[in-house]
Amino acid sequence: MNKLKILIVDDEWNMRNLIKIYLNKNGFDVIQATNGVEAIELARSDEFDLLILDIMMPGMDGWQVCENLREFSNVPILMLTARTDTKDKVKGLQLGADDYLSKPFEPDELVARVFALIRRNSIVQQVEPMNSKRIEFDQLIINQEGREVQVDGRIVDLTLKEFDLFYLFAEHPKRAYTREMLLDVVWGPDYLGDVRTVDTHIKNIREKIQKAALPYNPIQTVWGVGYKFNERR
Repeated sequence: MNKLKILIVDDEWNMRNLIKIYLNKNGFDVIQATNGVEAIELARSDEFDLLILDIMMPGMDGWQVCENLREFSNVPILMLTARTDTKDKVKGLQLGADDYLSKPFEPDELVARVFALIRRNSIVQQVEPMNSKRIEFDQLIINQEGREVQVDGRIVDLTLKEFDLFYLFAEHPKRAYTREMLLDVVWGPDYLGDVRTVDTHIKNIREKIQKAALPYNPIQTVWGVGYKFNERR
């Protein structure tokens, strides 16, 4: 069986080497990039199971790398930073990151988050074609097998978690979900983040759908509860 491959992107040799040591101990194949440009080139030319991406790098920072990656890849991204500002975390999630870890961190926590992200991504991808569904609403088509959303024929580019959230809403349009329920279903019970992750992803979905010119908001806020789908057929 081939080893799972992880790309580490960090301009500090000590940090890259430390992470590599712990990941190698846990059976991962590790590739290193020293800057954002190199990371983009590697991600375009090779397939990775996960990226570990530092934010504060000279030249192209981690936010820019994340934004560029999401133009062509849904590979899970774990962002690292020495900054503690919550705004940094929100910004990373808005740009398509899947999880966030502050420096300094315990190596065991890093490894646990890596395993959790890869496991969730693997579960999402194991969709049997016979169970695939095409859900249609007014001017909106959601294709589970192709993991594709269309508004009047225009493709809406959603990240992995954004699609999972959107499909969950569309599959159960009459059901209202709390943020905690959405975290448990989409991110899994072992997710270590907080409920603001849900708000950030829903904000991104709404903005992308609106940009595609859907004339109504597909996700309604249910005050005091959470969110539900706005069903229009």
